[in-house]
Amino acid sequence: MSFSCKNYDYNDDQCLMLKQDCIPGRPGCVLEGRVALSEALIERIKELEPKKASTKPGKK
Repeated sequence: MSFSCKNYDYNDDQCLMLKQDCIPGRPGCVLEGRVALSEALIERIKELEPKKASTKPGKK
């Protein structure tokens, strides 16, 4: 990554705040809404949406 974030664990390539893969600008990220995202990052964030919806309790 070419940025610095206090929540980024360089050893595990994980976000310490979200306890997930570091994807700058994703929902919950401290950068969300503060920076312009590349198309590649926008696509990675969109890929997370179906996974998030399918993991909600009570949904089939």
